[in-house]
Amino acid sequence: MQQAKAVLRSQRMSALKMRLACNAVRGMAVDKALDILGHSNRKSAKSLYKLLASCVANAENNHGMDIDSLFISEIFVDEATVMKRMRARARGRGDRILKRSCHVTVVVSESTEI
Repeated sequence: MQQAKAVLRSQRMSALKMRLACNAVRGMAVDKALDILGHSNRKSAKSLYKLLASCVANAENNHGMDIDSLFISEIFVDEATVMKRMRARARGRGDRILKRSCHVTVVVSESTEI
């Protein structure tokens, strides 16, 4: 079974927020997943839409796969680097602010059913 892959690295969003959009489309057909992501209001859905469209383009151009029979076989989110910042607080103290980022990987495959 042929597979095509696309990776989004260092997306400036927490992995938890990105996983919400990924869980919504896991295992779906690509056209249905793109429709769901295109109509979602989440910022993570917009980034995931572009990544999935890129993965479909990779499948069509690099591997010669039929885009009508593609489905999402794997989609996962990993944590990336965390930028650490300080915020001034009362009495000369400071609080740490964590600006998180994530890596997203999407793998699509051709379904054998017609």
